[in-house]
Amino acid sequence: MYLNATWKSHRILIWMLLAGSPAILSSLILQGCSTTSDNSARAAKKGMGMMGSQVPVTVGKVVRRDVPIDLQVVGNVEAYLTVTAKSQISGEITQVFFREGDFVKKGDQLFTIDPRTYQAQLNQTEANLAKDKATLAQVQANLARDQAQEDYARAEAERYSNLFERRLVSKEQAEQMSSNARAASAAANADVAAIQSAEATVKATGAALENARVMLDYTAIRSPLNGRTGNLDVKQGNVVSTNSSLITINQVEPIYVTFSVPEDQLKSISKGQKVIVSAQDDASRQQTGELTFVDNTVDSTTGTIRLKGTFSNPDHKLWPGEFVRVTLRLATEPNALVVPNQVVQTGQDGMYVFVVKPDRTVELRAVVTGARVDQDLVIEKGLQEGETVVLEGQLRLAPGSRVQLPGEGPGGPGGPGGGSGGQRGGPGRPGGRGRGQGPGGNVP
Repeated sequence: MYLNATWKSHRILIWMLLAGSPAILSSLILQGCSTTSDNSARAAKKGMGMMGSQVPVTVGKVVRRDVPIDLQVVGNVEAYLTVTAKSQISGEITQVFFREGDFVKKGDQLFTIDPRTYQAQLNQTEANLAKDKATLAQVQANLARDQAQEDYARAEAERYSNLFERRLVSKEQAEQMSSNARAASAAANADVAAIQSAEATVKATGAALENARVMLDYTAIRSPLNGRTGNLDVKQGNVVSTNSSLITINQVEPIYVTFSVPEDQLKSISKGQKVIVSAQDDASRQQTGELTFVDNTVDSTTGTIRLKGTFSNPDHKLWPGEFVRVTLRLATEPNALVVPNQVVQTGQDGMYVFVVKPDRTVELRAVVTGARVDQDLVIEKGLQEGETVVLEGQLRLAPGSRVQLPGEGPGGPGGPGGGSGGQRGGPGRPGGRGRGQGPGGNVP
């Protein structure tokens, strides 16, 4: 029954519209057309706005230049030489000639150990040497005397032997003279042995004297190298024993930087390559040296090989124990295509960049990247020299988006408000909407 009533109502309405109320029908048709025209105009305007909107971006150029191929790692500064000064004698430290942390030169005196005991030993040894030399001289004199007596005794024995043969002296006298000659010869031989003993004593005393001088020299401890002193292990007035540590000195000019690189880079590493280091917190503070040491084995636990670079370090910016950024320059790649590293974006399909075309729209271009050089990135495939790429603003871009370059207004070339401007509607009545409202407008 409800459906029949509804159908009857519709029939009555249609009959009134067609037969009895032409004015109402015309009003409804005009109202429907006007509403449709307004909706179409708004949709068209919205579509034009979306197509004509511009995304402000920052752009750069793809350039070609020689690119150094670098290997970047973290290294550790190491003193060129490290020496720990130790006492070689026992005694009291009576004087310290430097302050902790001072730079010292080779040969500078650092400490004095009480020298009085060692000076006394030196004096005593010198006296013993003088006595031994005197003894040697006395024995040498005795030898000269005994040799003279030996010569006389031999001459007497020979004369008495001749007299005995002529029966002028007795046999007993001849034998006596011969015995005296043999005794004089034995005394001379004893003097020779005494001289040898005295000479050995003199040499021994001379060695003791040299040792006493060395021990006295040990009371003055001097720097064995040019370097910077560290913390004092003992202070003035302390008594030290033999082999006590006193101070550690590091040579910092020149200086080493030790670092390790993966073993697969070994084939491209050779001595003399350029090494650049900088502080961890300040990449602008750089020093340049050269590779001077390649270890003779690969560390099997880490798969790396140990290297050392040598740096002159005249301003002492590199400090032993400091961690630094190390750049080892392996080679130089000529004529490489380079872009700033922020140009390259990462997507689901890999690396890509936005390339700006002459009509100010962008194209998404897949690329293959190479080595990173400071703030730049080498492009091995996907770009051409001179192309314009987007540096900043990629998050608001899609393929085909129109961009606004720096220095251009909101309505840049081809954009809304630029060039000839937007479209206008046909002539309408005064105060009308301009499209589909006046006599000359379009009616849907």
